[in-house]
Amino acid sequence: MTERNGQLSSRDKVVRAAMQMIGENPGAKLSVRAVAARAGVSTGSLRFHFPTQRELQDEVLTRLYDVVVPAEKIHDRTVPARERLADCLRQVLAPAGVGAGAREAFHLLHEQFIAPEPTEKVREAYAAIEREGLRRVEFWLTVLTEEGALAAGDNSRRARFLLSVLNGLSLERALPAEGSVLQAENDTLYLAVDAVLGSTTC
Repeated sequence: MTERNGQLSSRDKVVRAAMQMIGENPGAKLSVRAVAARAGVSTGSLRFHFPTQRELQDEVLTRLYDVVVPAEKIHDRTVPARERLADCLRQVLAPAGVGAGAREAFHLLHEQFIAPEPTEKVREAYAAIEREGLRRVEFWLTVLTEEGALAAGDNSRRARFLLSVLNGLSLERALPAEGSVLQAENDTLYLAVDAVLGSTTC
């Protein structure tokens, strides 16, 4: 984040406050008033930098993904494409953990997006998360396509498939299981990656 004379800019104060709110509650709606108050800026200042709530959500989620899965990981050609893609996907699952951590993450997801009536605000909040996840996975697939490790095709469709696999795996992490959840998860991730890397029509 940029600093001016040792101080954060008002834009960066807003982003930092919003990231803290998401860190405390992944389903936080990031209302203009709440974020502005947390950042110590006026709502007018927040609106100057982020005219819409969607722009703010997209910026925050992009920054969070950059922390969880740095973009350079997919560019490391010393690692086979299969391993790079599986590792990027694994990193998306990592923050929730397994067992109690995964159950808490699923509980928050349920509380924020499944249990409540699907109001416009609920839809917008979930759409922002989904949009950034899709954008990030499409980016990884585009990198692999450009280097020739993946045949040209519909990367949006492939990304949706991989995100569906991640959604299922994140739920499995929260459920009681016999044996190693992580070993079974690893097998599933490689099966999904191999399906995508071997695809020509998707």
